[in-house]
Amino acid sequence: MAGSGRRPEHRGPPELFYDEVEARKYTQNSRVMEIQAQMSERAVELLGLPEDRPCLLLDVGCGSGLSGDFISEEGHYWIGMDISPAMLDVAVEREVEGDLLLADVGHGIPFRPGMFDGCISISAVQWLCNADKKSHSPPKRLYQFFSTLYTALAQGSRAVLQLYPENSEQLELITTQAMRAGFTGGMVVDYPNSTKAKKFFLCLFVGASGTLPKGLGTECADGQEIQQAKFTSERTRFRNTKGKSVKKSRDWILEKKERRRRQGKEVRADTKYTGRKRRPHF
Repeated sequence: MAGSGRRPEHRGPPELFYDEVEARKYTQNSRVMEIQAQMSERAVELLGLPEDRPCLLLDVGCGSGLSGDFISEEGHYWIGMDISPAMLDVAVEREVEGDLLLADVGHGIPFRPGMFDGCISISAVQWLCNADKKSHSPPKRLYQFFSTLYTALAQGSRAVLQLYPENSEQLELITTQAMRAGFTGGMVVDYPNSTKAKKFFLCLFVGASGTLPKGLGTECADGQEIQQAKFTSERTRFRNTKGKSVKKSRDWILEKKERRRRQGKEVRADTKYTGRKRRPHF
């Protein structure tokens, strides 16, 4: 279930799609690596981990260990699970710092209760919605995954699962099985008005329900916050960006500055000129 920095097309089970050639091509793609790092950073941020100690995290669909690299850089420990032997072989060659397990998460999470301080997953969980074998029942596989994940997480911890839902029905299937397994929480959608930058993060709480974090770029022009995401099969563009990536937009710049402030770094004050494109001078 290797995570991907791009919206996956269903081309059979992931353990067959990510063969040795695809695994190496994927890991050497600089664009994929950049997106993977961004989504991993956002997922770990949404976990709300304590700052005074290292944590043990589970990486579901860890692939070649790109998301694990960020976890290690943040000073945390991790165990990665993936169904693709080729992806894990690349992770071993790259000498990632986490421990690796070849397993199908549709069969469950095989760790003792309360072992992990959090869980992240990048672009992997939607694979469980596919019935690649006659014996596969997506609802049963999702419930097996979520129920055993709930058990493996410590009380008060979170799981943040970045995914690419094909439609609203698939998203409802995933969230229903998560809530049925005991999780609370909901969907955090970053940049909901942008086709390219839009990202879905299922943020799940174990035990006491926390406050659902706000998605990035969720304020409209009039300051009203978008309360929920709409799912559509049509491709819509963010009018203000005229088809361009939302990166470098005012929302993106403000969020980056705020993140740097939280890290204790010196940042210039926000003004009405922040993020405004300057006119060329002759």
